[in-house]
Amino acid sequence: MIFVSIAISFYNAEEFLPDAIRSVFAQTHQNWELVLIDDGSTDRSLEIARSVIDSRVRVISDGKNKKLAGRLNQFIDIAKYDYILRMDADDLMLPDRIEKLLEIISANNVDIVTSGIYSVLNNLEIVGIRGSSYNSVTFHQILKRKIGITHAALIAKKSWYERNRYDETLSIAQDVDLWFRSSKKNDLKIISIEEPLYIYREENNVTIHKMLRAYKNERMMIRKYGETMINIVILRSYLKSFTVKILHGLGKLDILQKNRSQNILTEEQKNRFNSAIMKIQSTPVKGLNA
Repeated sequence: MIFVSIAISFYNAEEFLPDAIRSVFAQTHQNWELVLIDDGSTDRSLEIARSVIDSRVRVISDGKNKKLAGRLNQFIDIAKYDYILRMDADDLMLPDRIEKLLEIISANNVDIVTSGIYSVLNNLEIVGIRGSSYNSVTFHQILKRKIGITHAALIAKKSWYERNRYDETLSIAQDVDLWFRSSKKNDLKIISIEEPLYIYREENNVTIHKMLRAYKNERMMIRKYGETMINIVILRSYLKSFTVKILHGLGKLDILQKNRSQNILTEEQKNRFNSAIMKIQSTPVKGLNA
């Protein structure tokens, strides 16, 4: 019997947190603990988290705002089980996400498994899907951005996280830094599957402020970890920043979100998504004050 520790770090997420919690309770795999970590919320998020009545759920709150990297490192320290799965407080996961990821990671000599995603607006309207299949990744593929790793959608061994902790000095793109560091020391054994098992609200992430900060941090990491072709990769990053500024000036920044995903879905993919949403939103959670 395999158990998994699930982390949801939240900050002022009262609108979306209930469905994130429901999507955990809707899982086909029920051997889990859920750790809800408050990062200094000032809305009803903490009240919502504390309302859940289930022995598998823990709520952590110290009133401080330590940001995501600090909270994820905290979770690594307190997680009970050998497998760690995380999700963002405004996202959802398909009911068979844990079951499928556990099956893959336990059957292969890897530390991480990630999946494809459904990209959605805040109202859960589908923008598209994205994801790719691969069984390995190299430092140079990370450096050149040839392979993407969906941070929120992954499951990883706790032992890997203990060797590869988040850099808490970074306020954004902590995951990219993690891929650079771990791959450079040949400690990024990962499998990715194309199948979308995660529902990712990206609407609030596609902002000029967040994107320009992310690209700036990307260039900092390239200079720090890069060995070859640094100038070419940095030039590409500057071009992406320039493109973001142009699209923002034209009021077309939403194009980037649409272009990142495949916007033509099969009927099966649409039906799986709709069935998942219906199951999640109808799943009872004792005491949940939504």
